[in-house]
Amino acid sequence: MNETERSRMLGHMDIKKLVIKLSIPAIAAMAFNALYNLVDTFFVARGASQIAIGALSIAYPIQMIVLAIGLMIGIGSSSIFSRAYGREDKAAMRSAVNNAVIFNLVVSIIISIIAYIFIDELLVLFGATASNIGYARDYLSVIIFALVPFSMSIVFNNLTRAEGRPNVAMFSMIIGAVINIILDPIFIFDWGLGLGVSGAAWATGIAKSASFIYVFYMAMRPESSLTLHLKTIYKVNFKVIYEMIIIGLPSFVRVSLGGVLIIIVNNLINYYATTDPAMYISIYGVINRLMRFTLMPGFGLVQGLVPIVGFNFGAMFYERLKDAIVFTVKLLFGYFFFIFLMVLLFAEPLFGIFSPEEDALFIAEGARAFRIIAAGFAFITFQVLMSSVYQAMGYPIRAFIIALSRRFILFIPFAFLLTHFMGIEGIWWTFFVADIFAGTIAFIMFLGEMKKFNRLITA
Repeated sequence: MNETERSRMLGHMDIKKLVIKLSIPAIAAMAFNALYNLVDTFFVARGASQIAIGALSIAYPIQMIVLAIGLMIGIGSSSIFSRAYGREDKAAMRSAVNNAVIFNLVVSIIISIIAYIFIDELLVLFGATASNIGYARDYLSVIIFALVPFSMSIVFNNLTRAEGRPNVAMFSMIIGAVINIILDPIFIFDWGLGLGVSGAAWATGIAKSASFIYVFYMAMRPESSLTLHLKTIYKVNFKVIYEMIIIGLPSFVRVSLGGVLIIIVNNLINYYATTDPAMYISIYGVINRLMRFTLMPGFGLVQGLVPIVGFNFGAMFYERLKDAIVFTVKLLFGYFFFIFLMVLLFAEPLFGIFSPEEDALFIAEGARAFRIIAAGFAFITFQVLMSSVYQAMGYPIRAFIIALSRRFILFIPFAFLLTHFMGIEGIWWTFFVADIFAGTIAFIMFLGEMKKFNRLITA
């Protein structure tokens, strides 16, 4: 599909078919992306121990920070790119790609160097205990070297979706996930290389690098609109980078605060778990990965919506814009509610998969915690949707408010308040309460935008 055909598709194809067409590859890509960590968790539990799962959770905030940087730059640059695409501004399209690459490269390298130098101090800050810090160090000391290609693949996945080629992003994630699944047992178990937890990191690092190589190669092919000028890449346009940061900042806040929340929760567990805090950190680690895997298809649905919103907003096709958003809301709410029902029914079997020792306490406590958290899943609908819609339209402040409401304004004070009165169970209820309040705020903003679109359509 050439550039003209992609432009016609974004601006004129039946809106429901278009949402489905762009969302299916994005859903697959997000699900496979989440599969990285789920596969690592499963094989680490089987090849090392149940306690080693907590080590992955302790090391995870660094990955989330780099993911946040990649998303900030990727979503910011893709918003600039898609709006320029809608108005056929070739120069702005090229500038978005060039500046995204150089900015992401510099920032992710700096983060990797800092993490390598202060690895032990960071692990202690992240909540490591004497029983799991060794596992965490083994994992993080290897995964650091894959942070740059991981971040770059996130940037190019967003850009390829912005130009209407979601299949490229999907195959990039599938390639990485398949390689990770194949390499994990080979690198972890004694019948293979026997590297244990560090083997999981090596498998993930190789997989993420392969994912980046594929998406970069496809982005640089002649049929792509993502032109990268290597001879002038050092010419940084700080105005474009500033706009990129402002637009992508809500995503950075949402994801990086997710890393901050992991750190806070790990430390709260260490404080309030009267017996075996390492087990509860492992429970939280499993829940985190199960949530990412089960909810990511919903996030992928929204990712498929983003280029449609950006293009049609830039082209001032407001009726198509409204129809796309309303249709996505219905699909998204239905999916999140379905996941809640599945957690209610199958929480114990899910936790049993990650307990080779068949620890009854681990499975029972984990299932109970997961059900409490899942009760708020349906309220995530409007948070995810409106944050992404505002970013695609170039309204970062509104997106920032939504992102900040759950991850900072609400979660942190509720976490300290509820754990004070309820102990460790207060942690799980904090997720539920924060989702209800943040979802309500986002729903009110959604209704306001629908009224505005109605006025623009009838004007």
